[in-house]
Amino acid sequence: MEDRVRDFLSDKYDVVVIGAGHAGCEASLASARLGMKTLMLTMSLDSIAMMPCNPNIGGTAKGHLVREIDALGGQMGLNIDKTMIQCKMLNLSKGPAVHSLRAQADKNHYHSEMKKTIEEQQNLSLKQVEVTKIGLNDDGSFNVYTVLGAYYEAKAVVITTGTYLKGRIYIGELNYSSGPNGLAPSNELSDSLKNFGIDIRKFKTGTPARIHADSLNYEVMSAQTGDEEIIPFSFMTDKINIEQVPCYITYTTEKTHEIIRQNLNRSPLYEGVIQSVGPRYCPSIEDKVVKFSDKDRHQLFVEPEGRNTKEMYIQGMSSSLPYEVQIPMYRSMVGLENAEIMRPAYAIEYDSIDPTQLKPSLELKKINNLFFAGQVNGSSGYEEAASQGLIAGINAALSLQNKEPLILDRSEAYIGVLIDDLVTKGTNEPYRMMTSRAEYRLILRQDNADERLTEKGYEIGLVKEDRYEKYIKKQEIIKNEIERIQNIKITPKAEINEFLQSINSVPLKMPITIYELLKRPEINYENIKHLDENRPELRKEIMDFVETVIKYEGYILKQTKQIEQYRKLENKNIPNDICYNNISGLRIEAQQKLEKIKPKSIGQASRISGVSPSDINVLLIYLEQRRRSKDNLIENNLD
Repeated sequence: MEDRVRDFLSDKYDVVVIGAGHAGCEASLASARLGMKTLMLTMSLDSIAMMPCNPNIGGTAKGHLVREIDALGGQMGLNIDKTMIQCKMLNLSKGPAVHSLRAQADKNHYHSEMKKTIEEQQNLSLKQVEVTKIGLNDDGSFNVYTVLGAYYEAKAVVITTGTYLKGRIYIGELNYSSGPNGLAPSNELSDSLKNFGIDIRKFKTGTPARIHADSLNYEVMSAQTGDEEIIPFSFMTDKINIEQVPCYITYTTEKTHEIIRQNLNRSPLYEGVIQSVGPRYCPSIEDKVVKFSDKDRHQLFVEPEGRNTKEMYIQGMSSSLPYEVQIPMYRSMVGLENAEIMRPAYAIEYDSIDPTQLKPSLELKKINNLFFAGQVNGSSGYEEAASQGLIAGINAALSLQNKEPLILDRSEAYIGVLIDDLVTKGTNEPYRMMTSRAEYRLILRQDNADERLTEKGYEIGLVKEDRYEKYIKKQEIIKNEIERIQNIKITPKAEINEFLQSINSVPLKMPITIYELLKRPEINYENIKHLDENRPELRKEIMDFVETVIKYEGYILKQTKQIEQYRKLENKNIPNDICYNNISGLRIEAQQKLEKIKPKSIGQASRISGVSPSDINVLLIYLEQRRRSKDNLIENNLD
């Protein structure tokens, strides 16, 4: 009797997506919406769009990604608009480049809404089964094998396995094979990827404990409420009216730190049991206490996981300490003196790939039509995963349609920055998107994502007519409003100057347009509405957008010129057949890095770690010599 089931061909698909997290959802929906017969395979139907860590979408830089996903025709923004329980615009005290939306999600509702969307999507099938290996056929197609024996033939495959590949949970001395949130891991697929010659490495992440809401003392915490007027994530959502749920701020205490220091020898992080690298920008509480020993407390956020659950997420308290240490540790914090742990904190170690093995389209360089997206590429975060999933799903479909891939550059989108960083520079730790990573932040604002990307989404077919018409109408409203206020003049009357002085603004000496007046930092639409009696009814985000364009006009123009210079280097393409080891003058390190990455342009080559400006000069000279040699050869043949 055989110890395994027999393999049998179950069905054939254009695209098979492995994984149903945030990357897998966007990849599957994009592929199906672009007309591809698509199959999504997941370890568990309960893991679709699951939030195993923080119960929120958006945040600094991440909100930009969600807006860009939405502008291209993705699903994340629409889904969080339906399922949020609180929303805030972050960084309002700073410039518009870093304004970012962040919403608390009802985790279960978010999952069920995304599952419903996937189940109802035409061209998309959904199955619960573990994928064990991938086979490559002579014609370039793939066989995707499963633990049930069924295998599926696919013309393209998108791998979005998150933290499931050989996932291992650590809680103190206890460690065991597991995926996130107690779900089963994927233990066989990694070996199949290695057989393709794909470089695999281990990363780590973690999550805090979940505490029963009724065991907390909210009176000693600081309540955090949402914005009075909610700005939606999706450009398709007109208005959101919900009863918002408060979050809370609390702090660790010296006793908390003492408990942690006394038990560091029981932390797998400090005992060397876990040797993989975790996210620097989301450290465990053990790391915080050790590395910031001068601080007598650390701020924490207490966040509800939904409207119909008592689970509360303690943001900032990720830990891998033993369960019996976690109990007194959590109870030593302000307002958590009687905390009842419903789910313990844990660390999880998992397999991921070196993303420099990928093209900017997220296709593997070695194998055509094999794409990777999400945490398997070394990134962290739901938004980073969804962004990559969307691009991978789009490009899998475009590849099968014999069309050019959608590649967003660093001047077009945060998604472009994210993917370029991963495939060009690689990462030695779970990569997190931050506004500081983007060189052209003032152009890549979250409020103009539709202006930057909707046309692209429409051209490839992911943005449908209703969205495109709404976008065109919005652009017309903005254009008309700017033209209107450019033609309305305010004269230096006494009552007007008195008003301007009352808000600490300089009195007028000659007539000025409202357009020019709005350039003053202390002036906004709200405080001059009585000076503009014929102003049309405009949505808040339209007024905010117009103000930003006006107030930062000079800076935007300057950054636009910088982008023109940037694109000159991006447009200097490098032929694929170049052997960098044969270019004299290039340093050995540069030869090795260039040979590994195979950059598409001089611009991309200049961003590779280990490639210096002098190496770029050598490369430019070589390319010019090569061009002249080819021109001379053509002229001689013509003669």
